[in-house]
Amino acid sequence: MALIWQKQVGTNRYEVRTHGATVRLYSNGVFHSQWNPNDPLKGSLWELLLLPAFFLPQGRVRRVLILGVGGGALIRLLQRFVQPEQIVGVDIDRHHLMVAKKFFGVRDATLVCADARVFVAELAADSNSEPFDLIVDDLFGHCDGVAERAIAADKSWCSQLLKLLAPGGLLVSNFGCRCELLESGWCAPEIRPRLQGAYSADLPGYENCVGVFSPAPLSRSLLTKWAPAQINPSNPSRKLQARLRILR
Repeated sequence: MALIWQKQVGTNRYEVRTHGATVRLYSNGVFHSQWNPNDPLKGSLWELLLLPAFFLPQGRVRRVLILGVGGGALIRLLQRFVQPEQIVGVDIDRHHLMVAKKFFGVRDATLVCADARVFVAELAADSNSEPFDLIVDDLFGHCDGVAERAIAADKSWCSQLLKLLAPGGLLVSNFGCRCELLESGWCAPEIRPRLQGAYSADLPGYENCVGVFSPAPLSRSLLTKWAPAQINPSNPSRKLQARLRILR
């Protein structure tokens, strides 16, 4: 794998590596993002964040908020397979946003360098802010070379995100493991009754567990109708071996 860019900023080391058409971003040795424009659906964790978008009807996802851009792989996937009208991506690390634009080819998206806590709090307090149809919370940092959530998904955080969501919209939140998801604010008695649709999704070989939440019911049959074959749970030859489970 070829190293095509690197930068040391204080204690943080950034690297962009390529293997054929595949581009990867590493921060302090942690693998953050991967994109291959010639073969975008390879069964990776980023596709697990894409898959829930197909719970919503085609054309329903107009505005998207991504918290935690990394290299921008999810932005590229959404633009390729969902085609929303607007994507807003927030990341506290300006070097990640630079990599997203320069090496991952992110275009036609609004990239904001900001602390997601402040960004979300300000939007939630603004009664005139336009809601989002899809919100993806993928806020991960790293500690001793291990990726971990950067913001706790407590009841306050979950409540703020729900304020930004359009009626019938969808929230997707990435966790380090299933236990972390089940102990989060999304499963708290103050939040859970506000959700008519709730799933977990994970992949064999990954500890990460993704939560999928909506104030409206979610139909698995709709997802299997619209999801691309490579990631469609109903396709026995799919590349993404996602395990979808209803959260009770």
